[in-house]
Amino acid sequence: MNGALAAFAFFPGLAIGSFLNVVAVRVPARLSIVRPGSTCQSCSAPIAWYDNVPVVSWLLLRGRCRNCKAPIPVKYPIVELGTALLVSACVLRFGATADAFVCALFCAVLVTISVTDLERRVIPNRVVLPAAAIVLAGRTLVHPSPAWAIAAVAGAAFLLVAALAYPGGLGMGDVKLALLLGAALGKTLPVGLMAGMLAALVPSILLLARHGQAARKMAIPLGPFLAGGALLALFAGEPILHAYLHLV
Repeated sequence: MNGALAAFAFFPGLAIGSFLNVVAVRVPARLSIVRPGSTCQSCSAPIAWYDNVPVVSWLLLRGRCRNCKAPIPVKYPIVELGTALLVSACVLRFGATADAFVCALFCAVLVTISVTDLERRVIPNRVVLPAAAIVLAGRTLVHPSPAWAIAAVAGAAFLLVAALAYPGGLGMGDVKLALLLGAALGKTLPVGLMAGMLAALVPSILLLARHGQAARKMAIPLGPFLAGGALLALFAGEPILHAYLHLV
């Protein structure tokens, strides 16, 4: 049953991903996400509805604007498809429940934050803070426990200490993202943080090997790695945590 629901959720997920593309472009620039309608980033021509169908339109247009033929970044269909897959995964994992809704919202925010951090090196307050409050409220209502709030505060405090100790490597945006992660993940937060930080070590080591000491001045956006770790914790955090505790 969950499989059929997940397949059905895929298509609304594509539409959500299309909206997230708008949010990722306009919110950091402090523009309205409602008006004007979608336009080409190169020639500002309005985009017709038939050219704004998630993934399909990009493929039919061969990744170029119908009006000026300027390239349309491949990030747009990637965000749409990735969001749809994550929404479907939430429904498949949690069924047609409030948990699935809250987790799908959480995943959508992670997608948005990953895009803005990769492109602009910013995690917008207007995205992460309201999302943290909504996710915390949702988790607490569905599973009444102080664990969600405790994890949110603990996650933010942990990265705040790290940011104060190493201000060149972490920013306050990462601290606020940890607040969101704790609110969504609860007791599996350590899995998400550890996985994200370990993943971030890979490009750091590669840069160090290639550029030597100069790599210390090259910033790596941590947000996408924390988001990836959070997804691992969301879908598989409990068995991973249980296996770790069993070993120790």
